[in-house]
Amino acid sequence: MAHGIRSDMHTSYVEGGGDWRDTAQRYALIPLRVFLGVTFIYAAFDKLTDSAFFKASGDGSIGEQMRGVRDISALPELVDLALKSPTGFGYAIALGELAVGIGTLLGVLARVAALGGALISLSLWLTVSWATEPYYLGNDLAYLMAWLPLVLAGASVWSVDAWWRRRRAGGAA
Repeated sequence: MAHGIRSDMHTSYVEGGGDWRDTAQRYALIPLRVFLGVTFIYAAFDKLTDSAFFKASGDGSIGEQMRGVRDISALPELVDLALKSPTGFGYAIALGELAVGIGTLLGVLARVAALGGALISLSLWLTVSWATEPYYLGNDLAYLMAWLPLVLAGASVWSVDAWWRRRRAGGAA
């Protein structure tokens, strides 16, 4: 070992830097955060820039989409609730996706953002993609499962949450 550096197949550390597996575990959720954050921000902008989406009826409208899935969803009552104000529901989904995406990407209230993403994915799975056969072709269930590790773990590194924790603990900014 030269200059305090040890390296082998399983361990690589510099002066107490720790096992490479510890480092990998600390950063393991970052790709998932980036993917889900960017995807939800993109989904929100896709809706917010689509002139047809927020209409109560017509091709590509949220109202038409909800009417199309009402009778095949697991919770038609949830679809009926959305149909009471399709435009309001459309804005709620788009703005919710935007908030979830930004919160996840930046790690701002990351567990809350992930819970919001999980709830959006759950509601879409129970309504829009419920009838997809076989079930694994419907992406909303996969998104729901992808959100759960972030609900449990939050954003421990490269996040506003981690910065806030350091500040509260009196650490460096």
